[in-house]
Amino acid sequence: MSDALDTPLFDPGAYHLTYGQADLIARARRLGAERFAPRAAQHDRDASFPTENYHDLRDAGLLAVCIPERDGGLGADYLSYVLAAAEVARSCGATALTWNMHVCSTLWTGSLADDLEMDARTRAEHERRRALHFQRIVAEGAIYAQPFSEGNASAVGAIPFGTVAKPVDGGWLVTGRKVFASLSGHADYYGVLCTERAGDESASRRNTLYLAIPAHADGVAVVGDWDPLGMRGTVSRTLEFADVFVEHDAALMPRGMYFQAATRWPHMFLTLSPTYLGLAQAAYDFTVRYLRDGRRSSVVKQLAVAEMRIKLEQAKTLWFQAVSEAHVDPTPEQRLRAYAAQFSTMETANDLARLAIRTCGGHSMLKSLPLERIYRDSRCGALMAPWTAEVCLERIGHGSLYQEGETDG
Repeated sequence: MSDALDTPLFDPGAYHLTYGQADLIARARRLGAERFAPRAAQHDRDASFPTENYHDLRDAGLLAVCIPERDGGLGADYLSYVLAAAEVARSCGATALTWNMHVCSTLWTGSLADDLEMDARTRAEHERRRALHFQRIVAEGAIYAQPFSEGNASAVGAIPFGTVAKPVDGGWLVTGRKVFASLSGHADYYGVLCTERAGDESASRRNTLYLAIPAHADGVAVVGDWDPLGMRGTVSRTLEFADVFVEHDAALMPRGMYFQAATRWPHMFLTLSPTYLGLAQAAYDFTVRYLRDGRRSSVVKQLAVAEMRIKLEQAKTLWFQAVSEAHVDPTPEQRLRAYAAQFSTMETANDLARLAIRTCGGHSMLKSLPLERIYRDSRCGALMAPWTAEVCLERIGHGSLYQEGETDG
């Protein structure tokens, strides 16, 4: 079999990657192929959390991938991280997706927050607090989750989060519910987005807080079953919070910073996409390997692989351009390109899995082979809030036809 099958998703020379980026993606690729891939089928079958994979991520320093070097981490930037995440997803989509939920707690509070506007006192307090969270990860191997969805329009930014943080002496009392909460029951801290409300004041998206709630705090409960179509190893059960006391130092961002980030750093929501780009590559890899084993002479098969390769290259090129443009205050065109990259990646992943099944034939659907899992996992991408497929289409259409502030009135 050709060594080309083991090449990285993004060739370092062709994509002008740094030595550090090339080394990081090679590490992620090797870890996924050697450790995660052999375990993926069992975790999918049992809908069990890949705890062993997180031990491996910790030992490889990858739980601290986006923590600054001065705080003991690897200091990877946005682009370096998403490239590594795509490589992990080639071997296990569920691990890549949950790893993202953990990494974002450090990416958002780290390099992303460094781009936001804060006065000197607020920034100093933020740096002190985030150092506490970083040390838990570096020194203790703590796992952070990021429960986001509530089953309503809050995740896409249309309304305030229904989970409420009531100010009290020394911190807040948090009450609410998060659904599809990946890593539920397996994380040490839940990075919960909630609305700060004192008394009878109206809820506002500007008052969104981002708080790290200890998993074993009084009032935290993991409820319900987890038996979904795909991404079964994420174990995304429901989280409930009933008057959970959270101290001030649990704040992962200062007041107002999440709203500022969501408004000015929109690519923060594009970090789910590398999981699905990795799945797209995995579907293509499987097809090539399968057909090279005595099935490649058919012209029909060759044409199908060509079609898959073209779709994959299109998705990769658009995606790489979009993630390369991730920074504070992107242009309107860059925002639209990010939405297009999200939509294209999510839809292409499942399209390639569909073509792979049709091209490889009946045996490829057996659970002893990874393709049917890739198909199910990839179908979930279009549903991932806050940038679901429908949200991306609506924003692309509106943003293409209207300039900022324009109405039909």
